[in-house]
Amino acid sequence: MRIIGGWLGSRTLKAPPGLATRPTSDRLRETLFNVLAPRMEGAVFLDLYAGSGAVGIEALSRGAARVVLVERGAPALKVLRTNLATLEIEEGIEVCSGSVRTFLRRGNTARAGFDVVFLDPPYDAGTEYATALGLLGGGASMFLNDKAVVVAEHRRREKLDESYGALVRMRLLKQADAALSFYALTARQSKRGEGPE
Repeated sequence: MRIIGGWLGSRTLKAPPGLATRPTSDRLRETLFNVLAPRMEGAVFLDLYAGSGAVGIEALSRGAARVVLVERGAPALKVLRTNLATLEIEEGIEVCSGSVRTFLRRGNTARAGFDVVFLDPPYDAGTEYATALGLLGGGASMFLNDKAVVVAEHRRREKLDESYGALVRMRLLKQADAALSFYALTARQSKRGEGPE
């Protein structure tokens, strides 16, 4: 794996061993950040199920002001911290060890104001999508900015719901066997109905 763009572009990253963690491919990450490019400068970015940290580190490289990485797997956390140390990243990223459910349920106002949320749970943990998106579209929506975008990576053949509480899907991108679903908080959008571009 490597960082695709920004000030850390072309630097390599380690991936956790085994099949429990499935890193987002370089190609899909490039597609994701091509879509998110207008939002990245100065953004507050939340990477749920962070794994190696590749997506969150890419966000920082591309101009995010602050990145929060949430991961509970010990092997993944070890690799994530190794990647941060190797890249000498000491500021701008916070690592939270623990479950996504706990993070979203016990989040504090100091972590409010997320502009972009990315989630990529293990494909075989399908219930995690409903849990995380349900919380983000419900009680945890208070931690999102009005024009925030929530992006879920999933199997192409897996059908995510069109809405989760206040979160409504605005865009679906498919690439090979993977897909990206883009959600926005429609209940809090402006009268113009702005959503992800």
